[in-house]
Amino acid sequence: MRYFVTLGAREIPVDVTPLSSGGFDVLVDGKRVSVDAVPAGGAISLRIDGRIVDVVLDGRPPAVGFAALGRSGGATVETDRSRAAHLPHSIRGARTSHDFVVAPMPGRIVRILVCAGDRVEAGAPLIVVEAMKMENELRASHAGAVAEIIVRPGDAVEGGAKLIRLE
Repeated sequence: MRYFVTLGAREIPVDVTPLSSGGFDVLVDGKRVSVDAVPAGGAISLRIDGRIVDVVLDGRPPAVGFAALGRSGGATVETDRSRAAHLPHSIRGARTSHDFVVAPMPGRIVRILVCAGDRVEAGAPLIVVEAMKMENELRASHAGAVAEIIVRPGDAVEGGAKLIRLE
């Protein structure tokens, strides 16, 4: 199964294939890793290429919060099917562009680092969203111009909410 994991402005393709041994063959952004997963109380204990990582998840896809290795944050996790379910019927199956910066999970807008009309490079910081007591700086996925800022500092947003439109 192919998943699309978005962390900030970066989308990472993840292909997961169950193995007969109970583990998983996982291809993360083109790199192959071996993964075993078992429930561990309120967490999931993962063995990733022999290294143990306990992950606590909060929420349900597409917006998921996580804590692992002393860090926490948010991600959007989608499949082709879940993406298609959110498209209007008239454009399902059509190629869409990623012109919006979206909230990776529910949170509050802390700072907007750009203005409408600004030109930005890929990876440029655009906006800061606070989620799970962590500030997350969201970055441009591609070079372009800031066409519209949809939110204001202090606004509460849901996971997947459109924040900034780039052109």
